[in-house]
Amino acid sequence: MNRSVLLVSTYDLGRQPLDLAVAAAALRAAGHDVRCLDLAVEEWDSSDVMWADCLAFSVPMHTATRLAFEWARRARTEAPATPMCAFGLYASAAAETGGLDAAFGGEYLAGLLAWVEAPGPTRTARVDTRPAPPIVPDRSSLPDLGRYGRLVIGDDVKIVGAVATSRGCPSRCRHCPVPVVYDGRVRVTPEDAVAADADVLVEAGATHITFADADFLGAPHHAMRCVEAIHARHPGVTFDLTARVDRLLRHADVWPRLAAWGCTHVVSAFESTDPAVLRALDKGHTPGDMHHAVILLREYGLEIRPSWLPFTPLTTRHSLVDLLDFVEAHDLVHNVDPVQYSVRLLVPPGSLVLETEAFASRLDAYDPAALTWPWSAADPALDILQRDIAAVAEAGAARAEPIPETFGAVRSLVDAAAGIPSPHRVEVLSRGRGVRPQPTEAWFCCAEPTTAQLGGLGPAEHDAAVPREVDHDNPPGDGVVLSRPHVDE
Repeated sequence: MNRSVLLVSTYDLGRQPLDLAVAAAALRAAGHDVRCLDLAVEEWDSSDVMWADCLAFSVPMHTATRLAFEWARRARTEAPATPMCAFGLYASAAAETGGLDAAFGGEYLAGLLAWVEAPGPTRTARVDTRPAPPIVPDRSSLPDLGRYGRLVIGDDVKIVGAVATSRGCPSRCRHCPVPVVYDGRVRVTPEDAVAADADVLVEAGATHITFADADFLGAPHHAMRCVEAIHARHPGVTFDLTARVDRLLRHADVWPRLAAWGCTHVVSAFESTDPAVLRALDKGHTPGDMHHAVILLREYGLEIRPSWLPFTPLTTRHSLVDLLDFVEAHDLVHNVDPVQYSVRLLVPPGSLVLETEAFASRLDAYDPAALTWPWSAADPALDILQRDIAAVAEAGAARAEPIPETFGAVRSLVDAAAGIPSPHRVEVLSRGRGVRPQPTEAWFCCAEPTTAQLGGLGPAEHDAAVPREVDHDNPPGDGVVLSRPHVDE
């Protein structure tokens, strides 16, 4: 039976939402009518809701899920009888909180297609890790790429498109939502489908590709074939990728080729310089490995953009000092968005953190509205420090303050908390290795979003849609803040 389906994305890290394009392709191939709505850059349209036989919200991360609940509540007031579901990595969390009729996680296409054919309520999320059939995403009804985040390298402003060579990850980092669903499995997207999707993005204006895999090197040989195929078709297009530190070092032989093919930078979850925290998170690397990773990539002209998780139940004042010392010593000040220094551990439903006594013992009662187990530091001053750092980082971003200046303010807060004078840091902050790739939409994993980062509003309180995150009418270089940083996964 042909149905009218409205696919809704609330936030996807400043990117054109890949999951919407995948779902749209599958549903259209099955004969359904599909409209897409991306609330990160588009206004809520009640006529779309009234048109639809069913609504499906994409929930690839925590912030997107919380926003989806707000918009679903609004949709219920406009079309109370219309079936609604969620699909994506956070489907299980969506199902637990309620308000939606069904949820489909992991390889969600089969479940989503079956539900559209016969929509109805389910008690729990269906999580499927069986490989999904290959499909080329259909981006035809998504907003123009120019409305999303860009990559700035000096005076070069690149329009960015995102593809994925795989889903899942072979690792089981305890704070990450991916192993909760995939449990060490990796599902690859066929090379020709990845290349065909890149063709569409380049045709739409992309000059840079982000590989959105949880870990690009989770299936390294396949990933390399995909990059080589894209480079052969579009040799002038640059790209970036995400890789775990231990895998980045283990596959050291790939970096000369990736650099030659146009890699600009690598995102890697460093998280902490405290060995105890790294062990508790099951990160599989040490601070020494992080040091070698920076050196290895710079040998081939590549910069690393580390993501950090400074605040966990194991954090101490001196571990924060060590983290900032590492950033300075490795000349990474320009590589880190200052809001990252305020990131707190997020503990969503099913999190493997719950299996770690060092973390679990600090958790409070589960908060279904926030989709997390709140926690407090053993040292109450650290909770205050985290909030102070967040305020400094947000204020700096609002003023378009140079990153080193904001870093200096964060450094002063941390040093003061640890009883360390910091005026000697000024000379160090003036160092630099030239132009660094800078995304206009900051993102990083496995953190607890603040009210400000969620936009400070929802449809329950306002008639307007969630504010646009990127000002594309003002190109970089004009002193304009292009986006507010988001804490997520």
